[in-house]
Amino acid sequence: MTQTGERRRPAEPGRRPSSAQRAKARRGRRSVYDRRRTARPARHKEMRRRWVALLSVLTVVALVYLLWFSSMLGVQQVDVVGASSVPADQVRAAAAVPDQKPMLRLDTDDIRDRVAQMPGIATVDVSRSWPSTLEITVTERTAIAFFDSGPGGDGVHLVDGGGVVFKTVKERPAGLPELKLPSVSADDPVTRAVTGVLGVIPQQLLKQVTTATAKTPGSVEFALADGKTVRWGTSADTERKAKVLAALLTREGKVFDVSAPDLPTVS
Repeated sequence: MTQTGERRRPAEPGRRPSSAQRAKARRGRRSVYDRRRTARPARHKEMRRRWVALLSVLTVVALVYLLWFSSMLGVQQVDVVGASSVPADQVRAAAAVPDQKPMLRLDTDDIRDRVAQMPGIATVDVSRSWPSTLEITVTERTAIAFFDSGPGGDGVHLVDGGGVVFKTVKERPAGLPELKLPSVSADDPVTRAVTGVLGVIPQQLLKQVTTATAKTPGSVEFALADGKTVRWGTSADTERKAKVLAALLTREGKVFDVSAPDLPTVS
């Protein structure tokens, strides 16, 4: 036996290790192996994450290029909807849509504004129809009246319900009243008042109107095909005035005033 505190002597050369030493050596070898074995999956996971991140970046770059720079999703067709009196080719020409330009880079507001400047177009809507079609939907102006520029003038002009002069024709159109005004313009309050009244009166009454005039926005009046004159006033109380006028026209008279529908007069 060794005394307490006595140091162990190193193993003599050629002496076999004890069982405890061999077990410790085996444990050490197993720990290194285990560490190596667990490190490999961690490295594989890290590599997979890097590849996934790289592929995600490449996918985003490819999509950006495809949508913003490639002609694969560029404009190949321009459809015009709602055009009849205005030729569709004229609408396309006014729109000036660049061929093959990527759909997402199109400025639809600019296209809409260019088409809206056409005289015969009232409203415009521009939309994308994927993958390669641009759709332009238009509402054409509808003539509510006309005015003749007279001898030496440039012809007969059609006017819509907003007072916009949008087309010139050679002959007077049948079935439309003539505006008898010093000037006709969408910026003129009197013009807008007259065309506004013509746009809201009943269709049956409108068919009888031959001429319409006014000195102020509140003094609209028109002549009927049978020679009677109607003093309408403003565009307010349209339904009430139409009912009162229908009753008054059964009476004898030349001038029928419904500007104040509660106090109509016939003279």
